[in-house]
Amino acid sequence: MIKGKATPAGTVSYAARFAGLPGNYRAMFGLAASSLGMGTYLGEMDRETDELYREAAKSAVAGGVNVIDTAVNYRFQRSERSIGAAIRELIDAGSLRREEIIVASKGGYITFDGEMPADPREYFDRVYIRTGLIGPDDFVDNSHCMTPRYIEAMLERSRANLGLETVDVYFVHNPETQAAAVGRTEFMRRMRLVFELLERKAAAGAIGVYGAATWNGFRVRPDSADYLSLQELVDLAREVGGADHHFKLIQLPYSLAMPEAFTTPNQRVTGEQQALSVLEAARTLGVAVWASASLLQGRLTGGLPEVVANAMEGLRTDAQRSIQFVRSTPGVNLALVGMKTVAHVSENIETLKHPPAPFDSFMKLFTKA
Repeated sequence: MIKGKATPAGTVSYAARFAGLPGNYRAMFGLAASSLGMGTYLGEMDRETDELYREAAKSAVAGGVNVIDTAVNYRFQRSERSIGAAIRELIDAGSLRREEIIVASKGGYITFDGEMPADPREYFDRVYIRTGLIGPDDFVDNSHCMTPRYIEAMLERSRANLGLETVDVYFVHNPETQAAAVGRTEFMRRMRLVFELLERKAAAGAIGVYGAATWNGFRVRPDSADYLSLQELVDLAREVGGADHHFKLIQLPYSLAMPEAFTTPNQRVTGEQQALSVLEAARTLGVAVWASASLLQGRLTGGLPEVVANAMEGLRTDAQRSIQFVRSTPGVNLALVGMKTVAHVSENIETLKHPPAPFDSFMKLFTKA
């Protein structure tokens, strides 16, 4: 495995090579991270897509993007393997040092190995049940497991797929799936066990920091079964890991079409009189925020109303304007965008040549209630 991890000095050195990208690099948990990150969710499970992702990753890193986000279940582990291959090529060529790049992965969903098996039920039984990796009460929603044993196994598989000694950021993948299935008390018990595991993994150097990658959890009403309280998760991390705990970030969808992280005050934070949006809560609690689905899987790349072009000035395409909206939002550290072709990488990186939109321009897209 490639030894080392992202470091403050390494990421700052990387950022210094791209002085022509104003406002691109932001400080988060001691590292300098690009405001645009590469996502790896979509695509076929085939060699052609593997190669596309490998070349896209190399192009992204060469263009100023030093954050790559993946998951063990993305394309049945193939995305992790493509990213690992790209990183090794860049390091072997001398164009990248391991400490300059931030690599994130996730665990929680069941995955196959490279392709859909001929008999998925038999595969699941053989690989997960008969081995004792998943027990009868661990599996929810026909897809999700969040026990320490399973998360540890998925982390080790991600490290092997990526070929990295340390995964810089490790997310518990959509933990709200468990909350909706088992109830609040049992959910928090399960989260405690996972946080305990991840604190041990951070101490051992298998991960740098950890967080929660979500879909609904931070966007819904507090009375929803799959609601997540950021204050509760931070308090839990402090109980488990002390003041120097490693729970440092969250991921949630945020875009022109899904603005709830900015517009919906659904979080209660100790000492605050009023409910806050999750972006405000994260800023108050010292938690970084990665926005996923910035282009809503391609649906925000064209046909946007003229008001968006007026607010996000100077950009050439609707895809760039959508990215600019996300990376200009107060409290958003990073906009994740799925990129599996070099052409898309080039178009998206063009956005970074423009500083984030001023707050007055950004607020042209909102009207006060």
